[in-house]
Amino acid sequence: MASNSMAGFITGSHAHSSRDSNEHQVPTRQPSSKTCRVCGDEIGYKENGELFVACHVCGFPVCRPCYEYERSEGNQSCPQCNTRYKRHKGCPRVAGDEEDNFDADDFDDEFPIKNHREDLDREHDVNHVGNGDYNQEKLHPNGQVFSSAGSVTGKDFDGDKDFYSNAEWQERVEKWKVRQEKRGLLNKEDGKEDQGEDDDYILAEARQPLWRKVPISSSLINPYRIVIVTRLVILAFFFRFRILTPANDAYALWLISVICEIWFALSWILDQFPKWFPITRETYLDRLALRFEREGEPNQLAPVDFFVSTVDPLKEPPIITANTVLSILSVDYPVDKVSCYVSDDGASMLLFDSLAETAEFARRWVPFCKKYNIEPRAPEFYFSQKIDYLKDKVQPTFVKERRSMKREYEEFKVKINSLVAKAQKKPEEGWVMQDGTPWPGNNTRDHPGMIQVYLGSAGALDVEGKELPRLVYISREKRPGYPHHKKAGAMNALVRVSAVLTNAPFMLNLDCDHYVNNSKAVREAMCFLMDPNLGKKLCYVQFPQRFDGIDRHDRYANRNTVFFDINMKGLDGIQGPVYVGTGTVFNRQALYGYDPPVSEKRPKMHCDCWPSWCCFCCGGSRKSKSKKKSGKGLFSVFSKNKNKKKMMGKDYVRKGSGSMFDLEEIEEGLEGYEDLEKSSLMSQKSFEKRFGQSPVFIASTLMENGGLPEGTNSQSLVKEAIHVISCGYEEKTEWGKEIGWIYGSVTEDILTGFKMHCRGWKSVYCMPKRPAFKGSAPINLSDRLHQVLRWALGSVEIFLSRHCPLWYGYGGKLKYLERLAYTNTIVYPFTSIPLIAYCTIPAVCLLTGKFIIPTLTNLASVWFMALFISIILTSVLELRWSGVTIEALWRNEQFWVIGGVSAHLFAVFQGLLKVLAGVDTNFTVTAKAAEDTEFGELYLFKWTTLLIPPTTLIILNIVGVVAGVSDAINNGYGSWGPLFGKLFFAFWVIVHLYPFLKGLMGKQNRTPTIVVLWSILLASIFSLIWVRIDPFLPKQTGPVLKQCGVEC
Repeated sequence: MASNSMAGFITGSHAHSSRDSNEHQVPTRQPSSKTCRVCGDEIGYKENGELFVACHVCGFPVCRPCYEYERSEGNQSCPQCNTRYKRHKGCPRVAGDEEDNFDADDFDDEFPIKNHREDLDREHDVNHVGNGDYNQEKLHPNGQVFSSAGSVTGKDFDGDKDFYSNAEWQERVEKWKVRQEKRGLLNKEDGKEDQGEDDDYILAEARQPLWRKVPISSSLINPYRIVIVTRLVILAFFFRFRILTPANDAYALWLISVICEIWFALSWILDQFPKWFPITRETYLDRLALRFEREGEPNQLAPVDFFVSTVDPLKEPPIITANTVLSILSVDYPVDKVSCYVSDDGASMLLFDSLAETAEFARRWVPFCKKYNIEPRAPEFYFSQKIDYLKDKVQPTFVKERRSMKREYEEFKVKINSLVAKAQKKPEEGWVMQDGTPWPGNNTRDHPGMIQVYLGSAGALDVEGKELPRLVYISREKRPGYPHHKKAGAMNALVRVSAVLTNAPFMLNLDCDHYVNNSKAVREAMCFLMDPNLGKKLCYVQFPQRFDGIDRHDRYANRNTVFFDINMKGLDGIQGPVYVGTGTVFNRQALYGYDPPVSEKRPKMHCDCWPSWCCFCCGGSRKSKSKKKSGKGLFSVFSKNKNKKKMMGKDYVRKGSGSMFDLEEIEEGLEGYEDLEKSSLMSQKSFEKRFGQSPVFIASTLMENGGLPEGTNSQSLVKEAIHVISCGYEEKTEWGKEIGWIYGSVTEDILTGFKMHCRGWKSVYCMPKRPAFKGSAPINLSDRLHQVLRWALGSVEIFLSRHCPLWYGYGGKLKYLERLAYTNTIVYPFTSIPLIAYCTIPAVCLLTGKFIIPTLTNLASVWFMALFISIILTSVLELRWSGVTIEALWRNEQFWVIGGVSAHLFAVFQGLLKVLAGVDTNFTVTAKAAEDTEFGELYLFKWTTLLIPPTTLIILNIVGVVAGVSDAINNGYGSWGPLFGKLFFAFWVIVHLYPFLKGLMGKQNRTPTIVVLWSILLASIFSLIWVRIDPFLPKQTGPVLKQCGVEC
C-alpha cells in the first residue's frame, strides 16, 4: 500500500537513482482527465503523440485553443496554480515571452534534476510542482539551473511529503479523505483510484482559486461591439445630413430638434461605451470552506459587521426591520464572526422595544433555520412562499417544528403590531421605559447617544444553548445647531461604533427593507475579499438589488433589470460597479481613506554592460526602486524614508522636531508592530485631526485585519462607543470629506464609491444564482416618481459640487471608461430638458402643419433606415449577452421617458435652486384611495406636481393627432403622405407615456386603459369624418352659388 502511494514520486536524493527508469521518464505532471476543464472539449495530443499539457507545474487539464486564448486574451496564467504559462513549440509569442531566459522551441519539456534534499535546502530554492510527486528545476541553455514557481495560495504543502514516512503520509491522506467525504466533496469511489493521485487532493486545498472571471463569449460580444461602432459611424453621417439640410419653413423647430438629437447622441455614448467589456464571475464556496474552515483548526473566515439603517418606524414598519435583522442573525456564517448594528436615526422607543422582541424570537428562529437549512431566513417571506416547503427535507420532525415556528412567528407579529398601535399616539409626558425612567429620545432632535447590546453578550444563548451573533441598537446623539447629514452621518456613526466594539475588517450595509435572501451571501463576498491577490485591492463587493411585491409586468421598471444586469456587468470589466447604497460588503480600510496597496511589478530585463550610474541602464533604476519599496500590510501606505504620508489626496508632513506618535493610551492596539513601522506613523494630533479624538478608534484604524486591542473590557468600550457617536465628534475632522460616507449629496452612495475608485481601489460585482438580498420597491406611480426625483436630485448636487466627475480626480487612478460611467450618473437628469422639448415637437408639427425634416432624398432615407436598424440591433445583441428579457428592456425605455419628463426635470430646477440660491423645495404627495388587493397600491392615486408635465404632453399629442387627421381629411389624399411621419412621431411619445397614463387613470372600474385611450381617439376621428361627410344636409345637383365677394 505504501509503495503504491509513492508511485511516481521522485525525491531529490541520489540514493534512489536506481529506481525503474519508468518512474522518472515523464518530466511533468500529466492531467488526470483528457477533458478540458474550461470548455469541456477533448484536450488533444501534440505532434509527437503525447497528451498536450498546458501547465508544466500542476498539469491542470486545458486544451490547446483555451491555452492560446488565455495567453493572448487572458492573464496568461494557469487557472489552478496561477503560474504563468510557458510558450509551447509552434505557439505564437505574446507580451512577456521575451522575459523568459530560454527558447521554448528548443526545449519541449523541462528536465527533472535529482539532488540531495540537504543540498537543495542549502543551495537552491526548492520548487515542488504538480501534485508533489517530484522536485523539478529548469535548465538555462548555458547550463545554469534556475527555479520557477507560480503563486500559491493557502498553506504551503510543497515538500511536506519528504518529512513523512510512507506509512505516515498514507495515514495523513486517508484522514483527509474521510473529512472530505463527510463534507460531501469526495466520493467513496474516488478512494479506489490509483494512489498516485493522492497528492492532488492535498494540493487542491491550497491552490484552487476561490473565484474565476467568465468573459462573455466572443460570438456574443464581438457582433455587439461591431454594431456599436457601426452605429457611431451612421450617427456621424446622420448628423451631417441633419445639419446641412435645414427645414427652412420650420427653422426654429428644426434647430431645437437637432440640438436635442445631438444631446441624445452624447448621452448614448456615455451610457454605451462603459458596457464595452462586460464580464461575469463565478465563486467556489466549497474551496472557501476547504481553505479557511479546516476541521480541527480555528475558523479563519474574516468577521463581518452588518449595518441596518432606519429613520422612522411608522413609515418603515418595525416588522420589516425585524425580518431583516432575523435574516442577518441566521446567516450561514460563524456566529462569533457576525455582528448586527441597527441605527435608529429617529430615536424611536418603538424600534427599541421591537428589537427586544426580535432578540427574544431569534433565540428560537436562528437554530430552526440552521437545523433545517431553510431559505430565505426572513420568516415573513419564508412562510409566505407559495412553494413546496417539504422539498429536500428528510427529517421527520420538520413538519411539526415548522408548524410550531409559524405559530410562534404569528404571536411575534401580534406583539409587534401591538407596539405599533401603542406608538400611534404619544403621551403628553413622553414615552416611559419599563423601569419607569423617561425615554431619552422623546425629543427626536435633541437627545443623547444611546447604545443597547441585546445579543452576543454573556448568557445570550439560543434555545439549544448555542451562542448567537451580536445585536446592537444605536441612536447617535442629536443636538440643535449641529449638522447630522442624514443617512451618510448615520452610516459614519455605525462605522465608528462597530470599530470600537467589534472592529471586523469587513462591513455589509443593508436598508431596513432589504433582507438576506441567500444565507451564503457573505461567503460569496469572502471569495473575493479573502482572495490573497485581489482582496487587498477591493474596496467593496456589490450585489444586485432584487425586489419582492412587484406586479408581474413591472409597469414602472421597479426591478431596474437593465441597470443591474447590463450596465453593472459592463462596469465590472473596467474598474468595478458603482456603489448603489445597499447590499454591499465594504473593506473597512478603504472607507478610512487609505490608498490600496501597490502591487510590485515584475522586474524588467536588464544588462550589466553599462555602468551602474548610467540612467539608461536598468541596473541604475534598481537601486532607486529598492528605496521606494514600501512596507507590508497597512503600513505600505507609509513611506519609510520620507517624512510624508500621502493619504486621501493630500500630503501630510511629519514635524521633524515634534514627538512621534503618542502611544500612551493605545499601546495595546499596536503590539507586534516593528519599531520602524511605529516610527513612520503620523503624530497623534494628525490622527485626531483626521479620525477624531478617540484613542481606541484610532488604534482600530491601524489594525488591518480587524480585532480589538488586548486588555480592553466591554464597559470601557461601550463608553468609548458613546463618545464616538456624539454630535460634535466629527467637528474639525475629515469625516464625510475624505473618510467614510461622503457628505454633500442625498445620493451619498454614488459619491462614496466615486471617491474610492479615484484612489485606485477596485470593486467587484457578485451575482450568485440565488439572489443575495431582496427588498421592497414603491410600485405606486407617485411614490416611484418621488424615488426617482431623490436620485436625480442627488446627481444634480454632485454635478454642481467639487466632486463632479467631469473635473475631479484627474490626478488619481480612475480609469477613463469608469469616469464616463460616473459622468453619465450625474448628467442624466439634464437630459430631461431636451427630452421634454423633443416630446412637444410632434404635437406642434401636427397643429401647425410643419415638420422638422424636409423632403427626404433616397440617400437620406438610407441613413434614416440604417440608424433605426442599428438601434434595434444594438438592443437585440445586448439582450443576447445579458439575458435580459425584451419586456424588461421596453419597460426601462418607457420609464426613461416618463421619469425624464417629470422627476428629472423637477430635480434639475430643484437642484439649481438648492445649490445656487439656497432654497430647498419639497413636493407633497396626497393619498386618495386604494383597493384592498394584492397589488392595491399599484392603483392608488396620489396627486403630486410631478404628474403635470407628462399629463400635459399626453394631452398635447392626442390633440395633435386629432388635429392632424382632421386636417388630412379636409385637404384630401395629397396631405396623407407627410402626415404619416408626424403621426409616427406623436405615437412614439404616446406609447412611451402609456404606463403613466394607466397609472393616472387607475382601474376606472376595471376598464382597460388602452380601451379608454383608443375610444377617445377613434371617437374624435369619426366625429371629424362625420362632420366632413355631413349626411343630413341636402345635396345640390347644380352648381353651388356663393357670393364671390367681388363687385361685378
